[in-house]
Amino acid sequence: MLLNYQQKKSTLPESKQPAENIFIIHGLFGSLSNLSGLASELQELYHTISVDLRNHGNSPHDNSMTYIEMANDIFSLADHLNIEHFSIVGHSMGGKVAMACALLNPQRVNKIIVADIAPVVYTDKHNDVFIGLNALANEPIQTRKTAELTLSPYITIPETRQFLLKSLRKKGENFHLLFNLPALSANYATIRSWPEFDDIFNKEALFIKGADSDYILPEYQANILHYFPNAKAKMIKDTGHWLHAEKPKTFNRLVKEFLK
Repeated sequence: MLLNYQQKKSTLPESKQPAENIFIIHGLFGSLSNLSGLASELQELYHTISVDLRNHGNSPHDNSMTYIEMANDIFSLADHLNIEHFSIVGHSMGGKVAMACALLNPQRVNKIIVADIAPVVYTDKHNDVFIGLNALANEPIQTRKTAELTLSPYITIPETRQFLLKSLRKKGENFHLLFNLPALSANYATIRSWPEFDDIFNKEALFIKGADSDYILPEYQANILHYFPNAKAKMIKDTGHWLHAEKPKTFNRLVKEFLK
């Protein structure tokens, strides 16, 4: 599957050392625009490739979305762009895709940066979100205000509603969700899970945690170090799971420092 992507070439003079390629991967219900600020920050020194994962944004839809498949989508795109080696930044589900890439084909991945996710199986954290999104999908929505009102009984946090509404696009008279909601719902157990890998990734890895988030807990450290023995960890104070949106300057700085 060839994913939708946005490529930004480095602004470094050509006489300088060739710039490294960085793939940037969003999380569940997201799109390549979610980390556009990071892509712009990195462009000074790196070539960036921001992607829409399958069933998200403008990428193709498919009934299946295992982490092996999503990792292979990244390698297929890299092949399409004639990129042999690269690093990856991934948030949440995109962080799991980054980890899967590193473990599937470690010789092609230089470094990974994983934002607020661990290689573990998670409990259901999105039941209300799916109920709200299904309510939205089953009604003719003609304004964004109507869409927010439809979501509000199920999703009480305004920032979460606004994030989800970024995937609304108008077709004809009504708004529709860009992501493939039936496929995400059908594959949610797989998205929450984590496949077993035989290999480890011995290169550098950085895990960035939102201090107020419960997606990376102390008991997950053993799992992280099992697969990524050279992993480092950073924490951003006063942030939750959406750390890259809540504290973008701090998040971008940590990413840039690690890549250097």
